[in-house]
Amino acid sequence: MSNIFDTENYPLEIPTTLQVNGYWAWKRTDLSNDYPTADYSLVYKLNLISGSTATAISITATEANNEYIFLHTSTNSVTPGDYKYVVKITKTAGGAEAHLETGYVTIENETVRSFAKQMLDAIEAVALNRATMDQSSMSIAGRSLSRMSIDELNTFRDKYKTEYLQEVKMARVKNKQGSGNNIKVRFGSTNTYNPTDLT
Repeated sequence: MSNIFDTENYPLEIPTTLQVNGYWAWKRTDLSNDYPTADYSLVYKLNLISGSTATAISITATEANNEYIFLHTSTNSVTPGDYKYVVKITKTAGGAEAHLETGYVTIENETVRSFAKQMLDAIEAVALNRATMDQSSMSIAGRSLSRMSIDELNTFRDKYKTEYLQEVKMARVKNKQGSGNNIKVRFGSTNTYNPTDLT
């Protein structure tokens, strides 16, 4: 396994998933031909889109060896959720600014349950009228779960269930446990057995 703290091993783009209180690091090596690091600065601006409270994170690159390097260490109090990001390039001379890219990233809580699983649990609890106050107050795109119709809840339940199952699949593959798509069958003896013999 490569050392994740070594700049040489940073991913070449922002990860699709980041962790609260995690080590956020990546670099861009594909831009310096058009935008030399000596003449430009690069920043990622992340804006929360899955909550009712506006949250923004700005991460500015440092430049080294014609690479734009991103490292964000103040992640312990970041609000988890889905974020849209904008990549902005600024010309040092004159301050002209342009948008290069947009994309999406999910910031997950450090808890065992991912954001998708927390949302799935909350939606199902609200639909069954068993939600806690915290679950009822959770929101999507500025709308409280408690104010959504059953049809809306079902739509978001399907969305977050799909995301959660994909997370489980990816985690299983990463841990070399198989994706879970295939059902493994073990054929045992046809002899009569005692329940205490089961393993």
